[in-house]
Amino acid sequence: MQINPDEKKAQESLMSEIRSIANELESKPAPEILKWGFKKYGDKMVLASSFGAEDVVLIDMMCNINRNVTRVFTLDTGRLNQETYDLIDKIRKKYDIKVDVYFPNASDIEEMVANKGMNLMYESVENRKLCCNLRKIEPLKRALKQFDCWITGLRREQSTTRNKILKIEVDTLNNNITKLNPLADWTNDEIWKYIHENKVPYNELHDRGYPSIGCEPCTRSIKEGEDPRAGRWWWEKDTHKECGLHWKEGK
Repeated sequence: MQINPDEKKAQESLMSEIRSIANELESKPAPEILKWGFKKYGDKMVLASSFGAEDVVLIDMMCNINRNVTRVFTLDTGRLNQETYDLIDKIRKKYDIKVDVYFPNASDIEEMVANKGMNLMYESVENRKLCCNLRKIEPLKRALKQFDCWITGLRREQSTTRNKILKIEVDTLNNNITKLNPLADWTNDEIWKYIHENKVPYNELHDRGYPSIGCEPCTRSIKEGEDPRAGRWWWEKDTHKECGLHWKEGK
């Protein structure tokens, strides 16, 4: 669909404004980034949460700033760990907030499994990316259509594909909406210090050697000294491993 020239101009102006603000706020701490987001977007801002350690930190911060306007959603791929479901309920009860859950399109999953099997992800990178696309990326895009800004728990320390992220970005993968990464400059130690000091509920799998938690078939615990994301799609040799939620093919 062709964009109206006036709409295109307005969109380009907004993108320029966001990038300018991003430069101004890059040195600000996470709560200040969130406060700016609440002020500008209100309930049109949402946290996309997989309920990892970073996400529960952000939920706690957001509720401390403005619980009534805090919006959170998660993607239930159909292959999550029971511990993740347990944590979702704990978060709901502790903070008295609603967590919206988005599911994959059932007919797409049925067709994929019928053609390629339940454990297709182990057979090739292409199959794994297909599974991620149907179970994660499509539901994410569907969820984000109603928002103008989304928040993630991405940190530069997590991987080489994330080491240049900014705290405020224009998300070109999702209709140029604003994307906040308030914890971009946090270390893993800072994340856990916050969790323990503020008694934030977290996924029990973290205590069993899972620094990064995704779908059950695609996540394992790691050994001492391994990269924090070594447990994700561990059978693949490529070090630039992402599901596609935050990473454009070829980047």
